[in-house]
Amino acid sequence: MKQKLTMAIGLVGVILVADVVTKRWALEMLAHGSTEYMAGGLPLTLAFNKGIAFGLDIPSAGRWILIAASVFVVAMLGVMFRTAHPTDHVRLMSLSLVGAGAIGNLLDRVRWDRGVVDFIGPINLGFMRWPIFNVADMAITVGAALLAVSLWREGSKANALALETEATGIPEIGD
Repeated sequence: MKQKLTMAIGLVGVILVADVVTKRWALEMLAHGSTEYMAGGLPLTLAFNKGIAFGLDIPSAGRWILIAASVFVVAMLGVMFRTAHPTDHVRLMSLSLVGAGAIGNLLDRVRWDRGVVDFIGPINLGFMRWPIFNVADMAITVGAALLAVSLWREGSKANALALETEATGIPEIGD
């Protein structure tokens, strides 16, 4: 458990520091609503997201609902982390990334009613404009993708074991 915690604390710490520092930078350097371009053409636009993912709006009491939901999600991620096998590095990293991102955005929701500070984007993908996001959102997105991979691999192993058991006629434990 100590090795798992050390990895998680390090990763969560790096993501939270990066998120807080970049959001502070955006608040100080960018004018709300106007887009500036970094070298390489990356658009930066300061925006405040009071809603959920992709700027989807919520009712006026939604801030407190999102705060409660975020606390619940972070608690569930903690339970999943605690029960994850110590050698399942993909699962542990994914849970840490999603948790760090959730905490980063939760800090914004708790500290003011303006919403979550977003500043990277929008990015024109040719077929759609990717919404404005932040470091916490990147951690959540990467972590969710890794968690999907980890869960898929776990499901594939379970299916392979079930097929092998069926083929050999050896009953599973508990049958």
